[in-house]
Amino acid sequence: MGSGTSNGVPVIGCGCPVCASADERDKRMRSSLYIKGEGGERIVVDTGPEFRLQALRAGIKYIDLVLLTHSHADHLHGLDDLRQLSRIRPVKIYGNEQSINDIRERFAYIWRKTQKGGGKPRIDLHTVNDTFSFQNLVITPIPVKHGNLDIFGWKISENTAAAHVEAAYITDCSFIGDAPLALLKNISCLVLGALRVSRHETHFSFDEALETVKRIGSPALTRGFFTHIADEHFYTEINEYCARWLTKNDMRQVTIQSAYDGLEISI
Repeated sequence: MGSGTSNGVPVIGCGCPVCASADERDKRMRSSLYIKGEGGERIVVDTGPEFRLQALRAGIKYIDLVLLTHSHADHLHGLDDLRQLSRIRPVKIYGNEQSINDIRERFAYIWRKTQKGGGKPRIDLHTVNDTFSFQNLVITPIPVKHGNLDIFGWKISENTAAAHVEAAYITDCSFIGDAPLALLKNISCLVLGALRVSRHETHFSFDEALETVKRIGSPALTRGFFTHIADEHFYTEINEYCARWLTKNDMRQVTIQSAYDGLEISI
């Protein structure tokens, strides 16, 4: 639902070529994902500041779960817009201990006795560290580093009518250890944060993200997409960069491209 970094693209007050681009694929709301399971499961990963706009554009009528990667503002601060989606039943929210504690602090009004009626979302908070199941989906938190901060990526597994499939979503990442990487060995599709060409202390660069794909080394992995992208590179430029890198590193079995807002992926 969004593929941009914390500023979004275009960036306020910026007149760079990417921010001024007429290509809709260069307009990037804050990073978010909407997952539809074959059994009717509906999951959102992260509720950033544009969540309302993203949900309207995606035609979301209900969701079962929210999976939080972490509690930075660009991934959390649209939480209040769960109001309309939690009228019938509370929405379950899963995250690590820090993320769940931050929700209780920043959205404390939700639990105050003075806040009644429809003026707040109805949510159930769940701190998780291990794999859990929801209907036909198996959901695994992937512990990674965002600078010095411990955050989650998420792996979703599903037994469909045709096959067993696994996909993963990892954003705002600067390091993945060997044990978390091993959890990704059977994925067929990966959405991975990749900020820009130049290095950043809390985010993968393009090369670091591509090296991570190489480290995963999954024969099942055929597609990958960059997300959480800054305003320094055009959509088409990113695709060309990835194609050159993959050819140079003899990784022709996988296609890596830039995600864009509104991209739909069938797995």
